[in-house]
Amino acid sequence: MNLLIIAPCLLSPFYVYRGAKEKEYETARRLRKLLGELGEEWQILAYPCPEFELIGWPRAPASREVYERLGMRERAKVIADFIGRVLSEEKPEKVVFLGVKGSPTCGVFHTSSSDPDGYPYGAMGEFFYLGKEERLKRAKELVREQEFRLVKMPGILFEILMARFPEGTYIEFDKDDVEESIRMLKKILRV
Repeated sequence: MNLLIIAPCLLSPFYVYRGAKEKEYETARRLRKLLGELGEEWQILAYPCPEFELIGWPRAPASREVYERLGMRERAKVIADFIGRVLSEEKPEKVVFLGVKGSPTCGVFHTSSSDPDGYPYGAMGEFFYLGKEERLKRAKELVREQEFRLVKMPGILFEILMARFPEGTYIEFDKDDVEESIRMLKKILRV
């Protein structure tokens, strides 16, 4: 048995902090189709969304540093423990971890970064009361105001996973380049 461990927002776009947009719907459609083509030798583990587990939904966009301050490392360790338990019990021959480019928690090689001192932490609660269009607009404003930038380093959960399970294969899905991400994943999964 082989195991694909996947960020849940890639399969269900509704976990995304601000709500789903077209690129999330397209990602989920394409990935579900690809997963349907996998043979019996593959199983899928969609772990709990770390950001949802910590903050809930909807939530304001936040960088890796902001999530560190909010206590994400402890939540991520719990999720990594869950994944570790599954791996130790199931003993898959091959393990592939699929994360999300730019995610503060599930980024594999790229995460978001900003200055946590200037972050408006009250925005996390504010998002709960905003409708979808208002959230989308406010999310863009926050990203711009906070000067989020993409940096080369893993998100919090994937930093922990790569340290604990270095023998795994790690792939980063880029929702802004779905075609290339699907091509790369097919190659690794041999579909």
